[in-house]
Amino acid sequence: MLSGPQVTATASPEALLDTFRAASQRQKRALITQLEQRLPELQPLLAGELDHFDATGDDWAAGLLIQWLVAEPGYERDQFFGQYPSGWLATPSSQGIDYAPLQKALVLQEWEEADRLTSSILRELAGGEAVRRGYVYYSEVAAMGAADLESLDRLWVCFSRERFGFSVQGRLLGACNGRWEDLWLKLGWKQGGIWTRYPASFDWSIGAPEGHMPLVNQLRGVRLMDALLQQPALQQRIKT
Repeated sequence: MLSGPQVTATASPEALLDTFRAASQRQKRALITQLEQRLPELQPLLAGELDHFDATGDDWAAGLLIQWLVAEPGYERDQFFGQYPSGWLATPSSQGIDYAPLQKALVLQEWEEADRLTSSILRELAGGEAVRRGYVYYSEVAAMGAADLESLDRLWVCFSRERFGFSVQGRLLGACNGRWEDLWLKLGWKQGGIWTRYPASFDWSIGAPEGHMPLVNQLRGVRLMDALLQQPALQQRIKT
């Protein structure tokens, strides 16, 4: 049972949102189904509810409310994207990267498109040679901007209910005592980390295994993923 904040079936939409905001992370997760059942009543309040959240953080509750706000095409969606053309979540970049397309894809839960955009951004961060060849060398990761890797990870964490992101993958690797084969199993990736984006081989949904996204190409071994997870900016987030 939930301990702490609880709501009744007859609670007002305002009271339900107040309870959700005050709840612990565990309690918030337990309240998701109840909020979804009342979504038509809650939707007009969601834009104002964002004022209670920090756009420089990575609170998944804010990301979920945004996804509910724009769940259906129409006035609310147009208003939201018009008000936040660069995205609600602040995404600093030291390398001039535009994160608006990625943030929009994550908000709309277009997971495969978000994954492709993430791969493209990693190539941009690695430099012109990586863009030209179409993939990143592990040796290019160290020079990637800390602010950019943090922004990438925060976007995935915020809009995936804290299920996806590099820091999530890093914590899972730690739970596997650094055993990569065990990590592949946890992520739901193919044995040895060999993966493909074809629908029959990958789950592009919020119900995918924790850490399932974003994909990191392991066809050349684990060195690229290891370099990313060992990058100081991401290490700091993994340990938080």
